[in-house]
Amino acid sequence: MARPKKTSRVTPKGTKSTPPAAEAEGVIVPTEAQLSEGSPPWVPALMFGGLGLGVVLIFVNYLILSDPSNWWLLGGLLLVLVGIVAATRYQ
Repeated sequence: MARPKKTSRVTPKGTKSTPPAAEAEGVIVPTEAQLSEGSPPWVPALMFGGLGLGVVLIFVNYLILSDPSNWWLLGGLLLVLVGIVAATRYQ
């Protein structure tokens, strides 16, 4: 089957697309200062603290406690999840 022949361009050659207006409803355009400022210091502390404490809690549950509990495991997994969510917010 042969390809259909191209007829013409939709837009004139050499034109550029225009970005949506910043004043449009629901559009938030960050300023240059907001883009370059980075994360507050509590974000990496929460990230490393959540990951580290969660892993320690899971290890304590299985290695030190004689009767492992699902609640300790759930708490450790939730702390690891907090650390992962904080890692996605780190800039």
